[in-house]
Amino acid sequence: MSLEQNKAIVRKFYEVFDQQDVEQARELMSPDIVSRGLNGLPLKGLDAVMQYGMMMFTAFPDGRHTLEEVIAEGDKVVTRGIFIGTHQGDLMGIPSTAKQVKFSVVHIDRVVNGKIVEHWGQGDTFALMQQLGIIPPSNSSEG
Repeated sequence: MSLEQNKAIVRKFYEVFDQQDVEQARELMSPDIVSRGLNGLPLKGLDAVMQYGMMMFTAFPDGRHTLEEVIAEGDKVVTRGIFIGTHQGDLMGIPSTAKQVKFSVVHIDRVVNGKIVEHWGQGDTFALMQQLGIIPPSNSSEG
């Protein structure tokens, strides 16, 4: 597939993910997908990846990605952007705070034969935890 086709697949994935369209999201991923996040431990298979997605839907039902850059090389697509959502449900043991959050995200997705087969995701969890009130805000006057 071309770089532009791979970019379109990844853009479509984040669009349907944000719409919580589970069936369309599943169609864009390989059944054998491997996903890695902050802790480095892989989630293997479509069901494990979608279980994580459902946790995010519960925590941020209005969550949305704004992709500011989409870059492709070979079979990989890198997206850089912002995630915005309101914390309305449990997030890894943190009960709802009803606070809106906005933090940076970077993802790398590997696309083979029109399906996402691998995913690496990183988000600015420090900013997220500050916005949720878990970590005190940093002193902006420090240099």
